Parts: sequence; structure tokens; C-alpha cells
Amino acid sequence: MEHLTYGEFSGDLHRRHAGERLPLQVSIEVTRRCPLECLHCYNNLPMADAEARRRELSKEEHFRILDELAEMGCFWLLYTGGEIFARKDFLEIYTYAKKKGFLITLFTNGTIVNEQIADYLTEWPPFSIEITIYGSTRETYEALTGIPGSYARCLRGIRLLKERSLPLKLKTVATSINKHEVLAMRQFAEQELGVEFKMDGQINPRIDCSQSPLAVRLSPEEVVALDMSSAKVANEYLKMAKKDLENPANLSLSGSVYFCGGGMNSFAINAYGEIGICVISQQETFSIRERGVGAVWEGALLQLRQRKRSRLTKCVQCRIQSLCGMCPANGEMENGDRETPVEFLCHVAHLRAETLGIDIPPHGPCEFCPSGSQHAELVESARRIRDKEIDIESWTGPQQPFPILNDTNMVSMGCRSCGHH
Repeated sequence: MEHLTYGEFSGDLHRRHAGERLPLQVSIEVTRRCPLECLHCYNNLPMADAEARRRELSKEEHFRILDELAEMGCFWLLYTGGEIFARKDFLEIYTYAKKKGFLITLFTNGTIVNEQIADYLTEWPPFSIEITIYGSTRETYEALTGIPGSYARCLRGIRLLKERSLPLKLKTVATSINKHEVLAMRQFAEQELGVEFKMDGQINPRIDCSQSPLAVRLSPEEVVALDMSSAKVANEYLKMAKKDLENPANLSLSGSVYFCGGGMNSFAINAYGEIGICVISQQETFSIRERGVGAVWEGALLQLRQRKRSRLTKCVQCRIQSLCGMCPANGEMENGDRETPVEFLCHVAHLRAETLGIDIPPHGPCEFCPSGSQHAELVESARRIRDKEIDIESWTGPQQPFPILNDTNMVSMGCRSCGHH
């Protein structure tokens, strides 16, 4: 099989027509099955889910997809799940991709990583391996994952990869269950292991329409307090905001619904052979099992990407998009509509700006701007964060085990994006 080097690919890429759309980055979800049962997860399914396994792309289908992606000029691959190593043939798929010359990032929870996998990755190293950790103690980690013994297995996986000097990064999703251990997780990653660490407070509803993950989402004030606890993170947000303010509002320059790279230089393939704009956008996906990747990229996905906005929202003229994270997929998952702003993200963005002392130009009716109904409360919240009245070092975990969400909690809002209940 052909093995393209970085130089060969780069040369070929530069020879292509400058205006050609190239899918440079593709995310591939190899499975939704996972050994963990995390409260906040948007797509995990049980390891023994036979129907999920039956529907998954076969190894040979993955090979054909990789052949086509290489021919189309794709450069970066992200393998994600579920848990990628839940598939016993994942290393075969991964090796085929490596031999095609892709730069590959692996997302894993590390709990299935053993000596054999770690040794194999040493022989065939990825560009990056990102492991999500869920707590700095067994009690917190397993309160979120729901699986006894998962904490020790995660630490074992981290140790095996670190011992082999593989390109490891750690990250966490901050929730109401583990917020009191985010600082300890950061210390573990940066000081004990010497690896990069990042934290994200964004939690989405599940793609099967359940709103249950939102039950463990932090408040905007808690998210921003954690952001500001890291001088590096705070400075990055400040730089991004200043750059935003030097330019016109990005969304105002285009009438398209999609303003991300999805469908322009990237897309996602889910475990069942369907292409979407990104991994969390499942409202409109297109099967590639019959038509192939290229046909969907140039046809249905391009048409989706070019769809025009139906109305103006406060997002269109907003000048602090880098502080927000709002995208059509977030609107789709939380509001059932790609164009409706997600209040949580808007709140977080304005609170970051207020805490950093950034003046936000008017951008239409907005409850968090100076004339808005929630502005005074937001200003006070920012003051508490700046004055360290929000003492994250004093945070503690839940006083009792997190309650199991019943069926009413899980789907009480129905599925606003697809109509299922």
C-alpha cells in the first residue's frame, strides 16, 4: 500500500488549485461502545450492545474510507468513540491509516490500554494521544464513570504511555461531580507527569435526545472561575478576545448557517458510516456505504454547508465569539435548532469578557449586555471571580452519591431535534 510522507503530501497539496475545498481534517468515530458509563457523556453505549456492534463499519469499510480520504487530500485524522480500543480490530484500522501517511490523534479514556497496546503505539506512534481523566481520586473518578476499578485502569494506561514517551496529553470535563478536583488533576498532569492539560466545562445533551448530561453541568460562574484559576488560560482568552475585536464580526461576513470549518475543510464520520458536519451534529447525516465519501462531500454535505440563515440572531454581530464556543451543532443539540443561541454559552462568554475587563460592542438584544435583564447579576458574578470570593480551592464534592436519573429526568424534554421520545 502507498505510504505518503509529510513532504510528499505537502507538495501535492500545494500543487492543488488554491480554491479547491479539501477535507484536511476528518474525525472518525469507530464505535459508541465504551466500558465506562459517564454521567455527562453524549454518545456512550454499553460494551455488550450487540446492535451497536452489528451496525458499526467493518474493518474493510474503514480501509476503503481511508483510501478515499487519502486520495481526496485529507491530512489529519482524529479517532474517537465511545472508546476506540473497545474495538478489537482498532489497531489494524489505525495501522492502515498510519501507512497511508495521515497524522493521527487518538482520543481514549485509557482504561483498556495495556502493555501490548502501549508497545504497539511505540512502534507506530500517533501524532498525539489525549486521555480524559475524571477525577484525581478513585471516589470522584468512579462517581462520574459509574464503574468500580476504572480509576486504577486509567492510571495504568497513563503510566504505560508515559513510560514509553508517547505524545500524551490529559484533559477533563469539569462537572458538578469533579469540579473540586480540577486543580489537582491539572497539577497531576503538568507537574507530576509534565504533560499538557486542558479543561472544558461544556456539556451537551445526548445524541439520543436525553437531556441527562446537563444535570451535572457547572454554572457559568463555576466555569469561568475555573478558567481564571489558570493564568495561562486567562491570557489565552484575553488574546483571542482582543483579536476578535480588531476585526468585523465573523458571522456578519457570511449568510451561511455554518460558520465553522465543518463541510469546508473538515467533517466527521460516525460509527455507522454516516457523514456529518462534526461529531456532535447528528441531525442531518449522509450514508457513505453506497455513495462513498467523495460523493457525499461534493454533494449532500456541500449543500448542507451552503445552507443560508433563516433569520438574524444576536450571534451574528457578536464580537467575542472566541470566548463563546457557540456553533450550529450546539444549537441543534440543546435547542433543536441550529440558529438559536445557547443561553449557557452566551452567559459564559459574557462573563469571561466582564471578568477580563473587555468591553463588548452592542450586538442586538442580549440579556447579558449592559441593557439586558441579567447584566447586573453578571457584573456582580465577575466581581466575585476577580476578588477570589469564588474560592475553588475550598470546593468539595457532592455530600452524597449522585442520584440515579430516572426515565422522566432522562427524556422529559423529548427530542427537540428529531422528534423522538
